[in-house]
Amino acid sequence: MSYVSSPWQLPPVVKNLLIINALICLAYYVVRSTFGLDINDIFGMYYWQSEEFGIWQFVTFQFMHGGFEHMFFNMFAVFMFGRVLESVWGAKRFLKYYLITGIGSGLIQQVALYFDINPIFEAIDAYLSNPSTEGMNVFLSQFPAFNYESAMALSDFTNRYNAIVNQDMVAANALARDFLEQYSRMFVDAHITVGASGAVFGLLLAFGMLFPNQIIMLMIPPIPIKAKYFVIIYGAIELFAGIGSFGYDNVAHWAHLGGMLFGFFLIRRWKRNNDMYGREY
Repeated sequence: MSYVSSPWQLPPVVKNLLIINALICLAYYVVRSTFGLDINDIFGMYYWQSEEFGIWQFVTFQFMHGGFEHMFFNMFAVFMFGRVLESVWGAKRFLKYYLITGIGSGLIQQVALYFDINPIFEAIDAYLSNPSTEGMNVFLSQFPAFNYESAMALSDFTNRYNAIVNQDMVAANALARDFLEQYSRMFVDAHITVGASGAVFGLLLAFGMLFPNQIIMLMIPPIPIKAKYFVIIYGAIELFAGIGSFGYDNVAHWAHLGGMLFGFFLIRRWKRNNDMYGREY
């Protein structure tokens, strides 16, 4: 097998991924400052039940990021691990692996979002089956405001609901039904996934499987560690974080694990066919 001859030499797919992601990140800031639009709202991946969801978002979300730092660290990982893998696999196989693990991470994220989002629909059904002031208070305690827009909608609804609930329960229930429909849409649409992290975690897993005993020097803390142990530890951290903070942070832990999962099965398939190091141009 061959490797890049210089630490700064970039194979074609890696080079183009770095350029494309950097340009899109620049466009993110330019469009937002010039037109007040967030292109992540167009090309990021929505939950499949959202009216904003499009099947093409499984590809486009991989090239969107939440800001410069998000993009930089993802592309730094592509630079570090991707150039080695592309030099081993060739451009065609590397790009195939990158996109498959990225799309796979999106699929796993959709499954994870189901468990995060579905409870709001169950809570709405529970309220509508037995509407009451107590039921509404239970709902609002389970699903408080999650961003500025939802806080404004919630405040407006609470004021209007409290003003009529003791005089006209029928009108209050109708108001609650309309609000719950609006609130659930806002809740669903607030879950937008962006970033190349799923594909990056797929690259990390591939590096660990192809070069398990390669020493990696960590930045924090600055200690050497074999690639296989680094992958295992990082995967365990993501699994723990996904379970422990599920739905309560802004990191798509399950997308990261999804990229590793799809990468694992893809490499295992190549290995069974005695083609793990096959090159495709």
